[in-house]
Amino acid sequence: MLVSALLTSLGINFGLCVLFFTLYSILRKQPFYYDVYVPRLLVEGTSKRRSRFNLERLIPSPGWVRKAWKLSEEELLSLSGLDAVVYMRIITFSLKVFLVAGIIGIFVILPVNCTGDQLEDIDFSDFSNNSLDVFTISNISSGSKRLWVHFSAVYVVTIFIWYLLYYEYKYISSKRIAYFYSSKPQPHQFTVVVRSIPVSVRSSISDSIETFFKEYHPSTYLSHTVVHRTNKLRGLIKLYKRIVRLQGNSTEHKYGRAGCFGLFGHKVDLVDHYEKKLENIEENVRLEQSELSLAGDEIPAAFVSFKTRYGAATAFHLQQSINPTHWVTEQAPEPHDVYWPFFTSTFFRRWISKLVVIVACILLTILFLLPVIFVQGLTNLSQLEVWLPFLESILTITFVSEVVTGYLPSLILQLFLKAVPPIMELLSSIQGYVSHSDIEKSACNKVLWFTIWNIFFATVFSGSVLYQLSLILDPKNIPARLAVAVPAQASFFIAYVVTSGWTSTSSELFRLIPLIGSLITKPCKSTDDELVVPTIPFHRDIPRLSFFGLLGITYFFLAPLILPFLLVYFCLAYIIYRNQFINVYEPKFETAGKFWPIVHNSMIFSLVLMHCIAVGIFTLKKVSLASTLIFPLPILTLLFNEYCRKRFRPIFIAYSAESLIKKDREDQNDATMDEFFHKLVTAYQDPALMPIQFSTNTDSLHSPLIYSDEV
Repeated sequence: MLVSALLTSLGINFGLCVLFFTLYSILRKQPFYYDVYVPRLLVEGTSKRRSRFNLERLIPSPGWVRKAWKLSEEELLSLSGLDAVVYMRIITFSLKVFLVAGIIGIFVILPVNCTGDQLEDIDFSDFSNNSLDVFTISNISSGSKRLWVHFSAVYVVTIFIWYLLYYEYKYISSKRIAYFYSSKPQPHQFTVVVRSIPVSVRSSISDSIETFFKEYHPSTYLSHTVVHRTNKLRGLIKLYKRIVRLQGNSTEHKYGRAGCFGLFGHKVDLVDHYEKKLENIEENVRLEQSELSLAGDEIPAAFVSFKTRYGAATAFHLQQSINPTHWVTEQAPEPHDVYWPFFTSTFFRRWISKLVVIVACILLTILFLLPVIFVQGLTNLSQLEVWLPFLESILTITFVSEVVTGYLPSLILQLFLKAVPPIMELLSSIQGYVSHSDIEKSACNKVLWFTIWNIFFATVFSGSVLYQLSLILDPKNIPARLAVAVPAQASFFIAYVVTSGWTSTSSELFRLIPLIGSLITKPCKSTDDELVVPTIPFHRDIPRLSFFGLLGITYFFLAPLILPFLLVYFCLAYIIYRNQFINVYEPKFETAGKFWPIVHNSMIFSLVLMHCIAVGIFTLKKVSLASTLIFPLPILTLLFNEYCRKRFRPIFIAYSAESLIKKDREDQNDATMDEFFHKLVTAYQDPALMPIQFSTNTDSLHSPLIYSDEV
């Protein structure tokens, strides 16, 4: 694949433009459109009104950069929670890895590659149209002693990553325990979710739960809340809020059309029209709530609360019934983290849903190969001229060929990738998870492995689906094929880091898409609408960080020129995301660092992949001793991972009995525990069943529809 030495001339210009605008954005203050960029500050401030345009805020200033840089980890913890701390440690972990790998790669491996003699026919007078092979290990001749430099680099970087992974796992585990000890009593610490509750003919679900837990957990059982089927009621409440908003806007325009979008139908008094609609919806909501108060709409699921954390943990870890499909328990999420729609699913439906999701992910992976194959066709001019012969004359133009081969492929791929995180989140939401955090963790895993397979392997082994399946069926040849294919795609992945990494970080700072969306929906909002604070999409950003980590680890000894681009990306991400946690994002839930094991596993996979490529490279280069000496590394890496899994992974699944009992004993001297247990009884009541206050006058339309006591 012929591209310029550092991408193409267009790729370099594009990268410099992105860097320039990013640096300019870093040196500017908060944009004038506050509800896009600094909604968190607005909510936490005394005023929720949108600020008017102020030219001073557009003047470059390093003020918020300094604030983001000086933000301590404890301040970030108190501001955005432990998940934000773990996210930033993922970035700092990557910076440490690629700083060391970059020093070795740029100052040691790169000169060795450039001074090789394998590619003697490189025309340096036409350097921009030659491939990056002169900077890669491909320029080292077979059997050369120079390859021992690459061998040593693989060992050094592997050992360094082992050390960092162990240190980070240990540090985050200790922070997770410390976070638990310092936290106040939370409802989810004392509660478990119970599903697949067997019910006899003569008793209700509520009676069955009370009888069972009073019999088998008599000393710790406190209360329970049965889950109701409230899908219809939630729809009515959403419709009620929408009509209230429309009625608030109708006070400015008294008359209008009653039809679709206010453009069709007969002319009516909008205030009277919406008041009649509200009366009908209010009546339906009251009727639904009164019916749900009966046992007819109860489903066999409930939140069961206990008097101690240890009691809740005992109920969670022990199988409750002889039949393992009955009385199925799991940890309860935080009350505001509950995902209510899927509580109606049975054990069999959840099992079927998981199979459906697996099939859907496989089909999506296969379908995504089509744009990948198309993109690889763009990177190969000769193949593209065969597909589209009428473009042959156009592709001979230097500028057009550089655009088509250097920048356009990774841009097209990035556009297709934008749709993957929301699709994976949708698929995860139908798997039976009862919390938004579990859905996001599941989506994070799906997006990560989807990206690794479809972007890395499908690009490296660009070809038909049958060809890629043949690699899986013939694993013995995988190292050799990786050794040939991976270095050849170095220029494509450098371009991908620029188009996907640098631009995504810049767009995170600019937030252009939320700005455009806010401008479009602004006419439909009133000045009293509650400002919705965005949350960071972990299922989108963590896979991106992990994938760039994989690229850096696999390419650092093959094509070290990718490392400066990765270092720039992680440096920008370090400053920008710290600012986003201060000014933009607010945590929607708190997993206390449960995303770190996903990153750890992806790093282990990246190391093993690097070792497989190294074995293939040294075999092809006829350095059999180096190839043999590499073999222990993947084995030691897997043993290291197994040790970390046994040593640290249980801390991320559940807290120990020692921690729970210690915390319970501290609560015995807490005078506020009686009040906490009183609130715990109603903490997990469905928001759709909360008391509702209706109003018939316009002045009170801005009061909230749903009221609830603090829990």
